[in-house]
Amino acid sequence: MTRRTAAFGAVVVLVTAGMTAYALSAIAENDRRTSQATDATTTSLAQVEEGPRILFQHTGRDADYGHVGAVALADPGGARALTDLSCDRVYAQAKSVSCLTTERGVVSRYRATDLTTSTPGTEWREVDGIDLPGLPSRTRISPDGKLVSSTVFVNGDSYMVSGFSTRTVVRRIGGASYGDLEKFELVVDGRRVSPVDRNIWGVTFADDDRTFYATVATGGRTYLARGDLSARSLTTIADHVECPSLSPDGTRIAFKEAVEDGTRWAPAVLDLATGRRTVLAGETHSIDDQIEWLDDDTVLYGLEREDEPVSDVWSLDTSASAKPRVLISEAASPAVLR
Repeated sequence: MTRRTAAFGAVVVLVTAGMTAYALSAIAENDRRTSQATDATTTSLAQVEEGPRILFQHTGRDADYGHVGAVALADPGGARALTDLSCDRVYAQAKSVSCLTTERGVVSRYRATDLTTSTPGTEWREVDGIDLPGLPSRTRISPDGKLVSSTVFVNGDSYMVSGFSTRTVVRRIGGASYGDLEKFELVVDGRRVSPVDRNIWGVTFADDDRTFYATVATGGRTYLARGDLSARSLTTIADHVECPSLSPDGTRIAFKEAVEDGTRWAPAVLDLATGRRTVLAGETHSIDDQIEWLDDDTVLYGLEREDEPVSDVWSLDTSASAKPRVLISEAASPAVLR
């Protein structure tokens, strides 16, 4: 054996030992996390489902990580009910739940599952679902619970040198699909266009079962577009908007926008009638989430802690200088059921 061969062998042994130690550490950490009960105060789902509530993804580093939870709207910091349903992303209306999941394996699979709720405390029932072409990102349900959207990340589009593009589909729960929104007619700044690099994501529905809003990206710019399911069209109405969320009274859009130096995402609100936009400057963290409305004057979003892989749900008044606060600890992906 030459000196070079011996040195190479030593390096291989060290690298293998390091990888093994890392893998064993990761397995031990996972075992510790998944065998530990949550520290949060818990209650029964029936207790929470009796009134208005907030559904969310539990993010505590314990056996219930990723499970869907719920708290009473009147006491969001109080006891939480935890279900057996595990989702990467969840959204809900009064009688419908959308759950996006990843089944990890040699070839990972992705799934959107629609569930219905009936009597408080009874098991949620799966009613529809589809396989997804990529990693789950966003989902929304229309106010009447009849429409559901899902956005995923995909790769392989010819115009992407690196990174991911998106696919967004709108379906009737238990009915037909409107298909990929990239197939809809697109009008940008008053001109009908057909760019190959279009990407659409982050749907939010109006209450007429026809109108929706979404992000449209093309040519390096992002827009807020108003969609029409019957006309199968998307028309841009503002720029520099991502991940819109329509307020309960239908008058304003909450969204995220990149700050000028591109270092973070800031939450903002757009008045649809006047076009006036307000950046919520009291929040100084980067918000990479589709915002949810707590009421007509307050928004919610998930935000990961700086020092550990745990998210919390924060609330923020829509006045420009309001300061945010944690509303639900160890939670993400909030949905308000009034």
